[in-house]
Amino acid sequence: MLSSTIVTRWLQAFGSSRAEGNASKRAHFALAAGRRALHYASLPIAALCLWQLTSVLDLVPAVAMPSPAQVARAFLELVRTGELLRHVAMSLARVLEGTAAAAALGIGLGIGVGLSRRLERATDLMLELLRPIPPIAWIPLAILWFGIGELSKLFIIFLGAFFPIVMNVISGIRQTEHKFVEVARILEVPRARFIRHVIVPGALPVIMSSLRLGLGIAWMCVVAAELIAASSGVGYLIMDARQLSRPDVVLAGMITIGVVGKAMDVALKRLERRVVEWKVIYQGE
Repeated sequence: MLSSTIVTRWLQAFGSSRAEGNASKRAHFALAAGRRALHYASLPIAALCLWQLTSVLDLVPAVAMPSPAQVARAFLELVRTGELLRHVAMSLARVLEGTAAAAALGIGLGIGVGLSRRLERATDLMLELLRPIPPIAWIPLAILWFGIGELSKLFIIFLGAFFPIVMNVISGIRQTEHKFVEVARILEVPRARFIRHVIVPGALPVIMSSLRLGLGIAWMCVVAAELIAASSGVGYLIMDARQLSRPDVVLAGMITIGVVGKAMDVALKRLERRVVEWKVIYQGE
């Protein structure tokens, strides 16, 4: 009886100490996460405080730079009416459609050029002549060729995403480990299998990075195209607000562009980690 009582008390003490240890670990992890979040958001918070200070001291006229509170009210009004969601959805649909076309052609052409010197000689001059031209410079021609409809915007998005993707894919193919190529030649691996099992997996991290870069540039391009010729989209929202002298709506639209762009980049970064989870990435000190 005495021994069972001792065992019971020991188990209770062990369970309570273990629970206290788990609670301490959870508190430590929560504190560390809070510190990381504060460190991550410290610069935006400082910029917001400085912005509010300039508004309170009236250092900049409100017609040129409205206060954060005014921008927040304009943002909430756009969300409440559903106007912001409608414009963001339209811009996102354009970006995804144009980027998908650019990725399909860019990855295919990049792999082909990376593998074939003959194809590289045939395409290098054209790629290097067209690549430096900003996508925005194509807008007048796009309007002349395709009008102000969806096709002109998709053309601008395609151009913005295509060249970063194709050039990075070519670079990724050329970075394939030479020893793997030599082993494949010695073993007489069929070309299709060589591409599928050696070239593409080796270039996959660069391909994923090129998609992130292409998507980011495509997002900037669609906003620029909508600023000039559109009846919907975030760019149109900003231009319409400018014509109505609504700087609060302009800033709300600009902040929305940044937030959506960051969200897309985070989504692709997580996809990249899953696709190339075998690759160890240096995270910094």
